[in-house]
Amino acid sequence: MDAFTFNTSKSIQFGVGALGRIGELVRQQIGDCVMLVTDPGMMATGIVEKALQPLQDAGVTVELFADVEADPPERVVLKATEHAISVGVSGVIGLGGGSSLDVAKLVALLARGEEQLMDIYGVGNAKGPRLPLILVPTTAGTGSEVTPISIVTTGKNEKMGVVSPVLLPDIALLDPELTYGLPPHITAATGIDAMVHAIEAYASASPNNNPVSRMLAVQALTLMGRSILKAVHEGKNVEARSDMLLGSMLAGQAFANSPVAAVHALAYPLGGHFHIPHGLSNALVLPHVLRFNAVTAPQPYAELAPYVFPNLADMEGQERAAAFCDRLADLSLACGLQPNLRAMNIPEDFLPRLASDAMNQTRLLVNNPRPVSEADALAIYRAAF
Repeated sequence: MDAFTFNTSKSIQFGVGALGRIGELVRQQIGDCVMLVTDPGMMATGIVEKALQPLQDAGVTVELFADVEADPPERVVLKATEHAISVGVSGVIGLGGGSSLDVAKLVALLARGEEQLMDIYGVGNAKGPRLPLILVPTTAGTGSEVTPISIVTTGKNEKMGVVSPVLLPDIALLDPELTYGLPPHITAATGIDAMVHAIEAYASASPNNNPVSRMLAVQALTLMGRSILKAVHEGKNVEARSDMLLGSMLAGQAFANSPVAAVHALAYPLGGHFHIPHGLSNALVLPHVLRFNAVTAPQPYAELAPYVFPNLADMEGQERAAAFCDRLADLSLACGLQPNLRAMNIPEDFLPRLASDAMNQTRLLVNNPRPVSEADALAIYRAAF
């Protein structure tokens, strides 16, 4: 067996009502002054108030930063960091979707004042230490609560990642109740995003693709495959919401150690140029990237297919892999997601620009099971159009 490394969050606490314990956890792990990082949408849901009450009951002073934007730009990270430094917080809580959790990770690191954002982009450049950190996801999609990755929008359209184990939190606190109010389209997009994480982790060409990640990916897809449609169409279904939140976390653990590839590489330019939510961007290109990969590397998709779609078990090899790609496309439609790039008002003459920009995602493309040229990327975008 090849050598590998597997890192994940120090403590994972899962359960309905788990948010009610956040006051005692902060007292134990952080101290009496914490910054809570979230976004305006979360403020409107009432979830932030549900977090503030147990913190106040525990005598914790909370500095609220609620200005996180989707696909957070550098200025948001820097603004939050300046606030944390000026107040002298003893730790950070991230509450929300992937954007809020990503910002919280970087604030916990940069608020120590020992590193600069411009110096830590890339893999392994962030060294730490950081402030104590608790992450509380409110969507079942990004898995950010268990990944050593934070994505930042740099400039107008480009995204860059900070990748380092130091970003893993001290506690990932998962409460399915926090996802009950998610609208169907967000449930769908984030759910497909999590499934992409598991699929790409399992098939990754990374030298660190390992049996732990593959095991987690299989379990994640088993949970989410049986529950995503229920979660989308029956938003208060406790079992379905729990399956999705746990599946998202397991998929996060998988791809945090066996990195994602061309689906994400081709999704990022869609978000950067057209501000399409990340999960939907992934869903739009997913079946087309997998069909491209399955020409030369069908085995991982054939292996995964029955865990998501049990009725594919009777097929074998290339036929099963092809059916898996088709069924994933059907699943996106059944979840109510847009069917193609045309439906997102993307001009056909912009596809070459998308293909060119996707080639900049070398950190991701190197993990794809089949090499992707710019011409290949353009062909995939055309298929998705």
